[in-house]
Amino acid sequence: MEIYLLRHGIAEEAGAGDKDADRALTGEGKKKLRAVLDVAADAGVRPDVIITSPYRRAVQTAEIAAEALGYQGELQRSRVLVPDSEPRQVWDEIRLYKDAGAVLLAGHEPLFSRLFAWLLGCPTLQVDVKKGALARIDVDGLGAQPRGALKWLLTPKLAREAE
Repeated sequence: MEIYLLRHGIAEEAGAGDKDADRALTGEGKKKLRAVLDVAADAGVRPDVIITSPYRRAVQTAEIAAEALGYQGELQRSRVLVPDSEPRQVWDEIRLYKDAGAVLLAGHEPLFSRLFAWLLGCPTLQVDVKKGALARIDVDGLGAQPRGALKWLLTPKLAREAE
C-alpha cells in the first residue's frame, strides 16, 4: 500500500480565545500547497482514500488535494489525525482500508514526524515535516507492526523549483 502523508498548509495564527481546530489556511498556504499537489498529480499520485483530521486547516488541505489529484470519493474525517494522536492509532485506522492501494492522510505535526518513524520502523528517526509537504511511504503488508520504505518527500520549496 502507498501511504501519502500531507501536512496541512500554512494556517492563520490563533487569536486570543480562538480554538486551534478552527484555524484556516492562508492564501499563501493554499498557493504553496497547490504547487506541491500539482507536482504530485503530474507524478501520478491518485489516492483511493483520503482521510483527514477534523481540524479546519487539515480539511481544507484535504479538499485541495482531492481537487488537484482527481479524487472523487468522500473525505473521511478521523480524530486519530489530530496533532497529539499516537502513530499506532493512525496505523489501526489505515488498516481499516486494507483494499485500498493508496491512502492519503491530511494532518499535523507533531503527529506526522512521529508517524514517519513508526511507519519506517525507526523510533529514533527525526523528520522535519514542513507545512504543505507531501511524502510517500510504501508498506508491504498490514500486520500489527508496519514495515515501510520512504519513497520520496516533496516540500513546497522543491515544488516551486520544479515549476
